[in-house]
Amino acid sequence: MAPTGESPVLRGPLAPVLVTGPSMSPTLRHGDAVLVRTGGRAVRPGDVVVAVFRSRPDLLVVKRAVEPRDGGWWLRGDNEFVTDDSRAYGVADVRGRVVARWWPRPGRVRRR
Repeated sequence: MAPTGESPVLRGPLAPVLVTGPSMSPTLRHGDAVLVRTGGRAVRPGDVVVAVFRSRPDLLVVKRAVEPRDGGWWLRGDNEFVTDDSRAYGVADVRGRVVARWWPRPGRVRRR
């Protein structure tokens, strides 16, 4: 997603999001399309979420929630070799939970 100076917004109770990059491999791959629930139950550690890092408010990311921290969430990618997560950008504000991958391999996205 290109920087616009504004924080990205997810519209509707279920929003489609396209995954870019390798940070969530093997759970999600570059090019996977996922459905994100913007309401519902609270985020729990282990959930895959869509969020915005406070230090990068123009960038929407897909990561795994690790723990609540400083009124937001500490996030990590599933790919241990990619560190473009809270280790680099700090705390993030969650916009929704990933509930399913709908393309190209439909299926639930599970908590860890």
